[in-house]
Amino acid sequence: MTKPVTVPAIAAAKVRNGDAPLVMLTAYDAPGARMVDEAGADLILVGDSLAMVVLGYDDTLQVTVDDMAHHTAAVARAKPRALIVGDLPWMSYHVSVEETVRNAAQLVRAGAACVKLEGGAERIPMIEALISAQIPVMGHLGLTPQSVNAFGGFRVQAKSTEAALRLVAEAKALQHAGVFAIVIEGVPDEVAALVTESLDIPTIGIGAGASCDGQVLVFHDVLGIEDRFVPKFVRRYADVKSVAVAALKAYADDVRSGAFPDHSESYHLDEETSTELALYGRSTD
Repeated sequence: MTKPVTVPAIAAAKVRNGDAPLVMLTAYDAPGARMVDEAGADLILVGDSLAMVVLGYDDTLQVTVDDMAHHTAAVARAKPRALIVGDLPWMSYHVSVEETVRNAAQLVRAGAACVKLEGGAERIPMIEALISAQIPVMGHLGLTPQSVNAFGGFRVQAKSTEAALRLVAEAKALQHAGVFAIVIEGVPDEVAALVTESLDIPTIGIGAGASCDGQVLVFHDVLGIEDRFVPKFVRRYADVKSVAVAALKAYADDVRSGAFPDHSESYHLDEETSTELALYGRSTD
């Protein structure tokens, strides 16, 4: 049996050292986790994107720790080889160190091997407290979706020299604080390359070009299940929504026409019992 992926194994993975790029995908339930795991992903992110692609919200700000724990537990029940990363949602690590640790512990108890949180130097006290509590932490810099209101929308970050150098400094600060990897989202390729080269821990890009030590995409985007908004950085590998809608429509048509269920899809009595019931039915007419 293949050994589970561990935090130390991920922390040591750097493309410049000859390691293969890391593959991370989101999943939010047991079937999705099984598919992602069978596809060979290294990490499964139970992302706060849950809010948008599963729960129907317009952004990630509505999802709660209880929501995240519920879906993390569903993923964990699939017993994937991939490392399960639980996303700490908005306002679950912003108020106090104590609340941050308590919320992260809820995700770990649900089945996460580690947690991810957004932000730079302002998050270091939380990161250090989590690591002190033996909870590994993945960072997230660049376009941090929980800051959508502060950013004025989903906008590419670190486009100036000053902002790029600030991002490098933030990444180094997170590494020094003890994070084992950093997601870099929505920044120019050249900036992500600079950050990646400056770190000893791996970077995982999403909308950050090809120079990171790995890539992450949302399950529903890769499979073409979600089609309301398709970011530039998404490559669709299937059109599952269209296939699924066609199949469901065919089912609906068969039900309405009487073609489903047919004889082979129904249960039947043995001949003797069927005859007895038929006689009984005639006797009551």
